[in-house]
Amino acid sequence: MKTLVVCSGGLDSVSLAHALAAKGALSRLVSFDYGQRHRKELDYARACALRLDVPHHIIDMRAIGAALSGSALTDDIDVPDGHYAEDTMKVTVVPNRNAIMLTIAYGIAAANGDTGVATAVHGGDHFIYPDCRPGFTEAFDKMQRAALEGYADVTLVTPFVHASKADIVTAGAAANTPFAETWSCYKGGAQHCGRCGTCVERREAFHLAGIPDPTPYEDPDFWQQAIAEKDTA
Repeated sequence: MKTLVVCSGGLDSVSLAHALAAKGALSRLVSFDYGQRHRKELDYARACALRLDVPHHIIDMRAIGAALSGSALTDDIDVPDGHYAEDTMKVTVVPNRNAIMLTIAYGIAAANGDTGVATAVHGGDHFIYPDCRPGFTEAFDKMQRAALEGYADVTLVTPFVHASKADIVTAGAAANTPFAETWSCYKGGAQHCGRCGTCVERREAFHLAGIPDPTPYEDPDFWQQAIAEKDTA
């Protein structure tokens, strides 16, 4: 199977790309510029493609992203601090983001003769993002098979859909993923803030996996407070 990876430049998708490359199954990376405030993640996706020596498609979705208003990732709304699994993080939802991106990715895969489209959605995403849940991925795969019936046979690959972020760190380490060359922080500053949901989740995942976190954070200890507050809520 030659598999396209939807790669944001984050820990999850870069780990997935490295895992598939290690198996000789990676064909290309596809990334999306939808006007996200943490657009610097695309630099990490670009570096991943160069490192793995595969084509990299960056799709300009800024006009579409501007129409999907109301998210802290695209609008002038503060990205909340705290654990990923808190209701406050719902302000980071970009409506139908994954559905739109995967539709484009399927078209690119079909046009290039790829047989798989891989996305790094995982169990920790389920609480906040409806288009990361197993019900969505299963239905989407069925829909795309109908959309390409008789033209191409492309399968949706979701190896982490029931896994935790810590599981992804473990898998990434096994594939020699350079974790320092990934970007998670939704605030898009000079370095990871250590306070937003994605930073807290990232820091917690390394801790649970028992693997050193090479990431410099502005606030490296906040994650413990955020987890304690979640557990006592």
